[in-house]
Amino acid sequence: MNVAVFGGSFNPPHVAHVLACALVLAVEDVDRVLVVPAFQHPFAKALAPYEDRVAMCLAAFADLPRVDVSRVEEQLGGESRTLRTLEHLAAGHPDWRMRLVVGADILAEAPKWFGFEAITKMAPLIVLGRAGVEAAGAGPALLPEVSSTKVRDAIARGAWGEVESLVPRRVLAHVRSKRLYGAPA
Repeated sequence: MNVAVFGGSFNPPHVAHVLACALVLAVEDVDRVLVVPAFQHPFAKALAPYEDRVAMCLAAFADLPRVDVSRVEEQLGGESRTLRTLEHLAAGHPDWRMRLVVGADILAEAPKWFGFEAITKMAPLIVLGRAGVEAAGAGPALLPEVSSTKVRDAIARGAWGEVESLVPRRVLAHVRSKRLYGAPA
């Protein structure tokens, strides 16, 4: 089985994440996309609680068949490391041929990743182009320029109009109900 692994903070998941999964399923030779929310960010970025990010991912990807949300990094515990996650998935699923889905913006961070060369051997990259990001090896910029950082900032300011077309409505409902990212009451 060909499985595309799509990891990230998903803090919160937004429409570019959803479109990335739909794009991979449409144009790549994959049977499933496995969305893997980071349990603990390796670069010590502050994240919403893991349970909330998993719930938001389940809500964001609910309408996409062949997309599953995995809690594998919670099972592994500690800092999320892509190499460790891929090794664990490969050991548990020897019938999988894995690919790793990354946005073009991630290529600049590759030197910071632990074991990046081993990662790309175990799960060759699917690099998705993103508006506003120039990167060698990336496909055409089919994904919109959306960032979770900008989404969080808008939510904290109560600027819901800025994010209503950038974040799946069920994700926004969760953010509002849990008052995540400094969302006003």
